[in-house]
Amino acid sequence: MIVSRNLKWSVILHYTWKSLTYYIILAVLVYLLHDYFEVWRLHLSFTAITALSTALAIFLGFKTSNAYDRWWEARQIWGLLVNYSRAWAREVIIMIIPENLQQAHEARELQYRMVKRHIAFVHALRVFLRKKHTYNKQWQEEIYEEPNEYSDTIAFLTPEEYEIFSHKNNPPNYLLEQQGKDMRMAYEQGWLSDFRFVRLEQTLIEFNNIQGRCERIKNTPFLRQYSFFSRVFVFIHASLLPFVFVEELRWASIPLSVIISFVFLCLDLIGERSEDPFENRIEDVPLTALSLTIETNLKEQWGEANFPIKRKAPDGIVL
Repeated sequence: MIVSRNLKWSVILHYTWKSLTYYIILAVLVYLLHDYFEVWRLHLSFTAITALSTALAIFLGFKTSNAYDRWWEARQIWGLLVNYSRAWAREVIIMIIPENLQQAHEARELQYRMVKRHIAFVHALRVFLRKKHTYNKQWQEEIYEEPNEYSDTIAFLTPEEYEIFSHKNNPPNYLLEQQGKDMRMAYEQGWLSDFRFVRLEQTLIEFNNIQGRCERIKNTPFLRQYSFFSRVFVFIHASLLPFVFVEELRWASIPLSVIISFVFLCLDLIGERSEDPFENRIEDVPLTALSLTIETNLKEQWGEANFPIKRKAPDGIVL
């Protein structure tokens, strides 16, 4: 997620230079053929381009608004994960109560295992969601990508559990199943009453719901009609602009047409790069930062002090 109010031009140009090159070459070529060499006199009226510009602006505004809705829903879901994670740690620590002092150590180990496993679940969900689908790949090469490996969970799982976990088709869901098995064991030991068991199970179900909502966004791409036609319309609009301005503005038509085309290009890219919020891009929901926040909170609730170190990223970007 970009948090800096001022975007670096190096970042902007990284994603727009190919289109800008086309705009500049086209504008210069139209000017030379029309005005300098006078071999091609083709002029379009302002009325035609005004109608197209208005329609395109409305179309891009609708696309960007809907893309932002997907991004914001993803951020809200992960906000719920932060809240329920804190509740989970509190419930595990408070509600699992051994029947006697002889069982206290064993119960304490169970609590610690369930808290650590949840931290592993959060990291695993982040990695799982950032696995790329082929149909979501874009033509731009990313300026920065966060490492995305399940090895981030090793510190929170036993070697045997990690070995099984890492070969699952849906690793986060496997960890939730293990949490349920530990809850059943605590119930059979008498460390959980019926009410406390149901309360923990409700929180566990919320994690299922959170994962399911994330998977719905991840696995349901934004309507490709909007993505495709917005690119086509921006290209057509940019290709016509030099012919509109060259008759009256002469050489000044070059910078003006490039600037206007650049504006519409940016509007299109904002929607294009916001519609899939789990693709490990700089504009995405900051899953790594949220995961580390949850890890820090749960460790603090448990009483540990070895908090994770914030990962470095380019200035003005939270990953």
